[in-house]
Amino acid sequence: MAASSVPAAASTALHIGGSESSSKEFTIKEKGLEKVEVVEESQAGASNLDEDFPDGGLRAWLVVVGAMCNTFATFGYVNSWGVFQAYYQSSVLNNSPPSDIAWIGSVQYSLVFFPSIFVGRLFDIGYFRSVLITSTVTLVVATFLIPYCTQYWHFLLCQGFGVGLPCGCIFGPTAAATAHWFKKKRGLAMGCLAVGSSLGGTILPIATKNLLPKVGFKWTMRILGFILLAVLCAANILMKRRLAPRKAPGGMFNWKAFKYAPYTLYCLSAFVTFQGVYSFLTYVAVSASEIGIPEDFAFYFVAFVNASSLFGRYCAGSIADRFGPMNVMIPFTSAAGILTYAWPFAQSKGSLIAVTLLYGYVL
Repeated sequence: MAASSVPAAASTALHIGGSESSSKEFTIKEKGLEKVEVVEESQAGASNLDEDFPDGGLRAWLVVVGAMCNTFATFGYVNSWGVFQAYYQSSVLNNSPPSDIAWIGSVQYSLVFFPSIFVGRLFDIGYFRSVLITSTVTLVVATFLIPYCTQYWHFLLCQGFGVGLPCGCIFGPTAAATAHWFKKKRGLAMGCLAVGSSLGGTILPIATKNLLPKVGFKWTMRILGFILLAVLCAANILMKRRLAPRKAPGGMFNWKAFKYAPYTLYCLSAFVTFQGVYSFLTYVAVSASEIGIPEDFAFYFVAFVNASSLFGRYCAGSIADRFGPMNVMIPFTSAAGILTYAWPFAQSKGSLIAVTLLYGYVL
């Protein structure tokens, strides 16, 4: 409507001026028609692009299963750090301050996201399978090396950098490849992807807790290594990109993207959010012990928060397709902030369980 009204008004004004104006009238009308045609073509192209996404089908959902396997082995593994924090404080690293031990987990969490800056660009230009296989091997090898660590810097190197870096190199392309297959149901697909980390964050801490007294630390880590190997092999088989590689403008890091204010604001807000959102998982088991909850039960708080997040992430992904991602993220993030402030006031077993379950749901 707007594309045709401006040329129409201009042609009316020019028609009063005579024959020269008439030629101009014809030109402007033609330009107006061209503009309308361009708009119609672009709208048709956008419609075809939307229809081009499978948004379901066996192959698309197999990719989601593969993505869940990847998040199980990456975020699920990293989200289990609270169990290792408590164990290291009471045994192998009991001479190190808790804040120093927490640096191992902090490095893990930071490296789950940081490599995406570069790995995402590599994915755009076609490097997917090679990155996935290399990172799988690195993660499994690092896990098998952890039981041979004897000093603090050994753990920082193997479990901090050796686990965190390949986790980040796996997670970034996993989310991008999943988005290739879904448009209208992308929120649901991403919710299912996040469920994988909830399953990993529930199963792996419980397995670790029960294996430690039975088989010892070394064999516990070896068993975890074999679990990661099996899950990541399945992911390597199932994961597949759909769209062809494309030439990405701006080199390995496109600073011009930050000229778009909404995108820059979103990146800054996400940066600030992730500065504190995982503190709860790091210290909840320790805080449970501090208020007198038996250590055997305190271990399970990490599993509680991850099990609760399974339902929250699936629900959030489902409703995001209907109400929009930001309309879901903002209230959930706000609730996580409020619960973080409520956490120190949970001084009993029941109240801490309640805060833990609520926090997991909005995480």
